[in-house]
Amino acid sequence: MFWLSHHHPDEYNRTYLFGGVRVCARCLGTYPVMLAAMVAQFALRAPLHGSLDVPVVLGLTVPALADWALGRFRPAAGSNVVRTSTGILLGLALGRSLYVHLQQPLPAVLLAQGALVTAVAVPVILATYQRPRPG
Repeated sequence: MFWLSHHHPDEYNRTYLFGGVRVCARCLGTYPVMLAAMVAQFALRAPLHGSLDVPVVLGLTVPALADWALGRFRPAAGSNVVRTSTGILLGLALGRSLYVHLQQPLPAVLLAQGALVTAVAVPVILATYQRPRPG
């Protein structure tokens, strides 16, 4: 069931255990909220353009990105409550950007979100890639 938890055994502190199945703490907050946000926007016929879309989506993305980056440098740091909470915020952000994207491909809000994630993730991954895994 690796798809429910993309974490290796040395990172099981980043997961919840449900009936013998590990589930990523951040993903548990992200995906259900993302789906619910998209369904709600479709049901309410939410507008596709909002002047605050980019700053709000980026603001909702930053906590998960910052917590993830900190966790790469300090693997024992953080808690699952924080990971799930930042995942909920990320789910709201992704729900909005994907809702717009599904109707108007590659909107500014999605491109800005992708640029932010790339700008943080690439240097963090490069800086931490060669670290030996515990165990």
